[in-house]
Amino acid sequence: MSALSQAIGDGFTLTKRNLLKNLRNPDIVVFSSAAPIAFALLFGFVFGSAITVHGSNYREFMIVGILTQTMLLTASNTGVGIAHDMRQGLVDRFRSLPIAPSAVLVGRTSGDAVNNLVVIVLMSLTGLLMGWRIRSSFLDAALAFLLLFLFAYAASWITAAIGLTAKSPEVVSNAMLMFLLPFTFISNSFVPSEGLPTVLRVIADWNPVSAVVEACRRLFGNIPPDRPVPEAWPLQYPVLSSFLWVTLILVIFVPLAIRRYQKAMSK
Repeated sequence: MSALSQAIGDGFTLTKRNLLKNLRNPDIVVFSSAAPIAFALLFGFVFGSAITVHGSNYREFMIVGILTQTMLLTASNTGVGIAHDMRQGLVDRFRSLPIAPSAVLVGRTSGDAVNNLVVIVLMSLTGLLMGWRIRSSFLDAALAFLLLFLFAYAASWITAAIGLTAKSPEVVSNAMLMFLLPFTFISNSFVPSEGLPTVLRVIADWNPVSAVVEACRRLFGNIPPDRPVPEAWPLQYPVLSSFLWVTLILVIFVPLAIRRYQKAMSK
């Protein structure tokens, strides 16, 4: 058996393990959705009453931002889970088994990716109940959901690398908060980036979260037809730039996380 086929087989086995583990702990999905739903209600019905968006309803404007933020929140479960496994000595058990080092991380990220699908469905239903609507074709909407899923999967590899570096799940949780807040709030998720100060606007326009949000808004048909064309290249071609961001994140953090896992196993 080649190394590649062994890694694929081991990854599939560990993905199944993580799925079964998550099925026995449905509260993971419940609590992963609870905070984003609270955010959606807070921004939509409290802050939304004081925010005006050109040519659009604010609840429809911000729901895609909530969906993207939720993908980052759920991706943090990967890092916390890996840090917990490290503390519980799971790495020591895997060290004694003839499995590919990458399979452990592939199994964790793939298992969590299935949870992300459930959370996407729950958050989309919440958005529909709040007045958000998909105004595009089925294929465009499907591409938007695929992009959200891939972005969450890529972000899970970032959190995996952090989880393998941190000494405890608590440290990972705090690190995720520091990572999440700037990426989601210095973006076009909740307010148009055009109104931000110059420095923050540049950061927001080149923020990968902004590209994903802009791409999904276009694919869902949530952008008013008379809205001016953005000046920044990532927002002019948001679908392309989003896929480029996803690819770049995977190219950097998949090898990085695997190397950190190998280093942890060698201790």
